[in-house]
Amino acid sequence: MDFNVKKLASDAGVFFTRAVQFTEEKLGQAEKTELDAHLENLIARADCTKNWTEKIFRQTEILLQPNPSARIEEFFYEKLDKKIPMRTTNGELLGQYMLDAAKDFGPGTPYGSTLITVGEYQKKLGGAERDFLQTSAINFLTPLRNFLEGDWRTISKERRLLENRRLDLDVCKARLKKAKLAEAKAAAAPDFQETRPRNYVLSASASALWSEEVDKAEHELRVAQTEFDRQAEVTRLLLEGISSTHVNHLRCLHEFVEAQATYYAQCHKHMQELQKELRRIPNAFTGSPSTSGVLAGPSGLSNSSLPGASPPARPPVSSGHSGLEASTLKIEEVQPPATGTRKAKVLYDYDAADTSELSLLADELITVYTVPGMDPDWLVGERGNQKGKVPVTYLELLS
Repeated sequence: MDFNVKKLASDAGVFFTRAVQFTEEKLGQAEKTELDAHLENLIARADCTKNWTEKIFRQTEILLQPNPSARIEEFFYEKLDKKIPMRTTNGELLGQYMLDAAKDFGPGTPYGSTLITVGEYQKKLGGAERDFLQTSAINFLTPLRNFLEGDWRTISKERRLLENRRLDLDVCKARLKKAKLAEAKAAAAPDFQETRPRNYVLSASASALWSEEVDKAEHELRVAQTEFDRQAEVTRLLLEGISSTHVNHLRCLHEFVEAQATYYAQCHKHMQELQKELRRIPNAFTGSPSTSGVLAGPSGLSNSSLPGASPPARPPVSSGHSGLEASTLKIEEVQPPATGTRKAKVLYDYDAADTSELSLLADELITVYTVPGMDPDWLVGERGNQKGKVPVTYLELLS
């Protein structure tokens, strides 16, 4: 390898003079050329854009891929310029597990058939998630990454070059100032003592030398000023391009939101279809009070509480209790027990079939309780001065 010793020494000298100038500026011992206000504002705006773009980019990566190990793996694939392998989503994996479990439990059993139905829809949800991740990575993450790894690196490089040109300019200014001071001192009246001829000759020679040094310093200053102005203009043009970056990122943000809306709409559609499918499958636990969502308290869930579910059928009156209720139970004479009353939220509208029942409006709160001899599918409900039987399946017990 050939080394240009002169260039190496020259570069080392330039680096040293810049370091001295920078240190003296920090210590307040040297003057510093300030950038114009417009350029300073552009630099501040660019720094703000870079900082927030980096934060948004990192957090979006976490949102789309919460697993840090997977993010590191994808990072290495990108740096090696290799295609990222297709990764199974959690929804697809869960759906496959459900389908495999249904084979062991028996597809003909209620549990097995339900697992098959839910598993298929979980795989659909996983597929929708994969489409969302791919779309967001292409339309949102990639433009942000291109700015941080492309445009911003170019801007940073030109800004560093501008700072070097400014240091060179200030070094030339300081050098010219020192040369002019020395020239003025050399041009001062010589000392006419007993060695007058010798002093005069030395003074005239020194004055001529410093005059040449001043001319050289002025020339270097003009060159440095020209290079500084040229670099400032290049940097300004790049920084003004940040406005175009904002426009591009705004478009990408709209596409990201559109991808999110599409993904959540697909998920909502799949879940509504899944609910319809589940309502067609006979549930083995429907008649068990211990597992009923209504009797399980405020934390219980049932098909009747799912969004979009239709009101349950009117509960039949048990033949074993009809005679007892007709002969002994009169609603107007029923008194609430000292303990055992509860608040209940009405899930659906209900029209009373006769005067012994209480009509209900969805979402209203009523007080309910039971009395000996009542059918377990019914409770006594009170709303103000109104009282009557209400079906349990239309209620969500709160307390």
